[in-house]
Amino acid sequence: MKLKEELPVDHHLATVYRIGAAGCGCLLLVFGCLGFADVLSPFDTAGDQIAGMTTNGALSVISIVVGLVLLAGAVVGGNFASTVNMVVGALFLLSGFYHLFVLDRPANFLDFGLTNVMFSFVMGLLIITFGMYGRVSSKLSHDNPYWQRRHPRQAAEEAARRRSMPSPDAREHTAPGPTPRRVLSEGDGIDPPR
Repeated sequence: MKLKEELPVDHHLATVYRIGAAGCGCLLLVFGCLGFADVLSPFDTAGDQIAGMTTNGALSVISIVVGLVLLAGAVVGGNFASTVNMVVGALFLLSGFYHLFVLDRPANFLDFGLTNVMFSFVMGLLIITFGMYGRVSSKLSHDNPYWQRRHPRQAAEEAARRRSMPSPDAREHTAPGPTPRRVLSEGDGIDPPR
């Protein structure tokens, strides 16, 4: 299965995937750049804060790399952006769970605080929602390319039905005009109007 076959280039879902990836990627880039601007040491766990979250140089690097990956997904667009969003969102959720268990322990080398954990959960859910939008649902519309991929026989039948129906333009040209009136004569049993 090739991903490019599922989603046409001009499909409206591609815009949703791009906006989600670009917005979240820019937010992470800003956070990472602010960490570099503060000249943080790589694995310091002293509790330096940027935008209300504890951070260090390593977290700033990771934020910038992930932000660039999301922006690359936004540039490519389509299924690639959707897949990148889902993968990055899942990684954020896993990071949130991991750091929730290692708070105040030596394994917390990225200096996560509870605010960072909450941010990781919220950002992960947001990114993964953008990635899954219109792709993962039990009630996809029949013109959705993902629904068509999962139900090829029914999609083919519906496409054949649409092709056999005349287009709205063709119906306009073949629409019958007003019914001609029949001229009454004396032999019809009705007196014609005088």
